[in-house]
Amino acid sequence: MHVGANTGQERELYDRYGLAVTWIEPIPAVYQELVQNIRPYPRQVAIQALLSDRPGETLNLNVANNSGASSSIFDFALHKDIWPDVYYTGYLQMQTETLDGLLERGMVRLPIDAVVLDTQGSELMVLQGSEGVLPQTKYIKVEAADFEAYKGGATVQTIEAFLKKRCFRLLRKTKFAEHPAGGRYYDFLFKRVL
Repeated sequence: MHVGANTGQERELYDRYGLAVTWIEPIPAVYQELVQNIRPYPRQVAIQALLSDRPGETLNLNVANNSGASSSIFDFALHKDIWPDVYYTGYLQMQTETLDGLLERGMVRLPIDAVVLDTQGSELMVLQGSEGVLPQTKYIKVEAADFEAYKGGATVQTIEAFLKKRCFRLLRKTKFAEHPAGGRYYDFLFKRVL
């Protein structure tokens, strides 16, 4: 499960490993490009949805100028200090879904061995809407900063505390960007421990 798919940049890597992947992307134009990009990979499917912690809420999804890659339901905070050329070009009003809701309606299938989250600050909300999925998931890979990149968005600390209570332990963290004042962005890999 890859939430925050964008255009499916990892599709070839996933295919090399023979993985069945469900991609989730909210922005209609980006979703259409994703569908085209994964067409050659029969084990990969896409769902257009904005995931959160509660279904049926109307939220504004701010659309970023970098092909939607930095789009978020949150306003920028310190994110702009690292990527000053990124800005919002507008917003879309969208109804939220939860991963649990998609599962209940049969839109995704079990098992879900791994969940990859790159939702620009809403990662904790997506996890909170996945309480039924998490006990069946072995790995969670999540992008997060140890500072407020998005106003009110998730941080390393909030994600780690949430997952620790659900028996996930940190296996690896890889820094990929740094704030001028010293904060860092990481890719984290968690594994469920029985």
